[in-house]
Amino acid sequence: MVPGATLTDKAERLAEWGYDAIAVFQPLGEWNASVRAELSSLTSRTGIRPVEFVLTDDIYGKAMSSDPDLRERCRAMYKEAASVCAEIGAVTEIEFEYGVQNPLPLFDPFQQLSDDQITSFIAFYRELLEIVEGSDGRVLLEPLNRYESKYLNLVSDNLDIIQAVGHTNAGLLPDVFHMSIEEADIPASLRQARGHVVHVHLGDNNRLLPGHGHLDWPGIVQALRDIDYDGYLNLECSTEGDPARTLPETARYLRQLLRS
Repeated sequence: MVPGATLTDKAERLAEWGYDAIAVFQPLGEWNASVRAELSSLTSRTGIRPVEFVLTDDIYGKAMSSDPDLRERCRAMYKEAASVCAEIGAVTEIEFEYGVQNPLPLFDPFQQLSDDQITSFIAFYRELLEIVEGSDGRVLLEPLNRYESKYLNLVSDNLDIIQAVGHTNAGLLPDVFHMSIEEADIPASLRQARGHVVHVHLGDNNRLLPGHGHLDWPGIVQALRDIDYDGYLNLECSTEGDPARTLPETARYLRQLLRS
């Protein structure tokens, strides 16, 4: 979303545009010791804190694949991301699966995991949580819409997993764009998740910037106030044109919402 040749370039632009933090979605093929060192020193050099870190690749979302090689390569990538989060005090997220669904689940939403699938997923989740245990890093579950995952589409389903895991470094990452598809009442679902919301992704119902669709942003912000949420609000959507114009505008819009 943010132009720049390096993380430092991006962070400096965000500081100019009214932001406090950055979420880093780092291509695995470009990940190396030099980038890791740049990431680790970003806050001290730019004032912008890296609060979310995800390694991305075609193998992302395949941690529960039936293909042993694919599964292990994906898990190794997730474990590396978790180790970075333990170091810098950021969050990362996992899902049971991620990818465009084919065929599209037009009339069969909310498929449920089997008991064996739940057991296997919880075991893998706990492996990642061991990496961040004792640190400020967190490994979170993000409910996805039915077109990107067959399972765990609802906040309530993810809360069941989080409660079963019972780990202080676990938690929920609600994305209001996904929620706009799956939840009947976004503010009510956020209130249901009181005590478990650690990080929040923002995007309007059309996955454009907040205020460019028809979500009830005052209602969403009020629900976050009601659950005493004090974490970061992270844009994960389209910038709709020149980010040098749209991102500062969105920062002002969100700050006005938070003050109202």
